Amino acid sequence: MRRPLVFDLFHTLLDGADDERDRMIGEMAVAIEVPPLALVAAYHASWRERLVGWGVEETIRVLARRLGHDPTDAQVSRAATLRRSFARRTLDTATDATLTVLDRLRAEGHRLALLSNATAESAAAWPRSRLASRFDVVVFSCEVGLAKPDPEIYRRTAARLGVEPAACVFVGDGADGELDGAEAAGMTALRTTEHKDTDPSWRGPVIGGLGDLPALLGGAGVGRPGNSVSGASR
Repeated sequence: MRRPLVFDLFHTLLDGADDERDRMIGEMAVAIEVPPLALVAAYHASWRERLVGWGVEETIRVLARRLGHDPTDAQVSRAATLRRSFARRTLDTATDATLTVLDRLRAEGHRLALLSNATAESAAAWPRSRLASRFDVVVFSCEVGLAKPDPEIYRRTAARLGVEPAACVFVGDGADGELDGAEAAGMTALRTTEHKDTDPSWRGPVIGGLGDLPALLGGAGVGRPGNSVSGASR
């Protein structure tokens, strides 16, 4: 029996484009007439709040007001357009190599789930991305009101796959304590460093890229729930 695979999105399936994101937020700041560096800092500080419910326009209004400015509807619209365009561009950076790996894993019998700490604009852009058709289950924090590493969001993902968490292998870069959260929920956790070496203190199995997954998962002792994933460890 092939184990279901649960993937993180940013810095796992594609690069998170952190520098480009901050430049884009600076452009949003110009659109709503607040200091760019202040808006970038406000975005970073509000990460956990934005993950679990704020829409794009709400985010812009709340953060602008925290910075002492009440933007017009037109200003909010311009800033929101920038934000949504960035989300679409970022999702479009998934490489052919990544898509090929996902297709191979599905062909080999693995069910695939996406579990992402993501804000509303990324969730809205997802259905039109090339990644979307590869996944059986998709769980975004902004849509369920929970975020990694809360074990409940992993349990909900497993339930949507129709299995217990112990049946799943979670693959992520390690941001937001997601690997520990996966283990706390009962999943086997596997760290990837393909796009970013996010959690070098992780003591469990590590892969250098998603291309390593098919061979690793096809190894002895990997296919059955309760058995650990073999591979390099730090």
